[in-house]
Amino acid sequence: MHFAFSEDQELFRASFKEVCERECTPDRVRGAWRGAAADSLWKQLAELGVLGMTLSEPAGGLGMSELDWVMILEEAGRFAVPAPLAAHTAVALPLLEELGSDALKAEWLPRAVSGEARIGVTFEADPFVTHAAELDLLVAERGRKLYAVPAKDCAWEPQRSLDHARQLARASFEPRADWLLAENAADSSSRAFNRAVVAQSAELLGVTQRMLDLTVEYVKIRHQFGKPIGSYQAVKHRLADALLRLEFAKPLTYRAAHSLSSGRPSTELDAQVSMARLYARDAAEFMAKAALQLHGAIGYTFEYDLQLWMKRAWASGRSLHSDAWHRERVASVAFAGLGAS
Repeated sequence: MHFAFSEDQELFRASFKEVCERECTPDRVRGAWRGAAADSLWKQLAELGVLGMTLSEPAGGLGMSELDWVMILEEAGRFAVPAPLAAHTAVALPLLEELGSDALKAEWLPRAVSGEARIGVTFEADPFVTHAAELDLLVAERGRKLYAVPAKDCAWEPQRSLDHARQLARASFEPRADWLLAENAADSSSRAFNRAVVAQSAELLGVTQRMLDLTVEYVKIRHQFGKPIGSYQAVKHRLADALLRLEFAKPLTYRAAHSLSSGRPSTELDAQVSMARLYARDAAEFMAKAALQLHGAIGYTFEYDLQLWMKRAWASGRSLHSDAWHRERVASVAFAGLGAS
């Protein structure tokens, strides 16, 4: 399958990148560590249409599919966007449009598209909520049910996070009938979880690319024994291995996004999503270790930008189930195929 993006998709990516270059500098990401919300960035993403990109046009969005937004979230990872962009756009809004009552959609969707409201999501499998302090509404899975809970009605328990630009918290609430989105939402929750995993995988691609770019730039200017360390074969091999992992992860993530956009749930789709996550996480983890090794002591410093993406890679790669769980999803399909043959 050919995975080249269209001209329109690339133009939208370029517009998103332009906003991030202006509003999502490393200093702005550090500001999130001090609790500063990325309000200016969020406002401009709303003006660009990014916040509502997954909603249908009648609902006020752009009607983009998973294959459209996967490249936007990849770019978001490249800039370490300090906002709940993936949860808001890729997961929460599609659930609200699919399951919400007319009154709920009238209340929240316009506010979500305009940037007035930020919406998060939590699953039974991953109870931690990012950017909890900034949220106005939480879409929460409890058993087989889905709820849309005003953030002010949740009890929040802050959690320590390796990535300080993404504050973590656990939410608890007493369910109410008027918050219920769906009584039996197993299928909707499964689709939403897969979207969350693909969104995370896309972000990890961007994170990995940024660490690779920073490291390549550094080894060109760092001299040892009278010449750039990037001229040594061992360094070249390390970076080539990192690039190889990244290039394997990209088509797997794009394929999973393409399969999601078809709208047909299946065990094969689950396996494709988990495969994308495993390879994207592997690429990010490998690149983070390689970047730290090749930068040496400066890579450990708080003032140097590399740590922003290393911590994002390590923190993101440990959410939305374990590697073992995702490997089992892949293996179940592979072994079923062997049995059928």
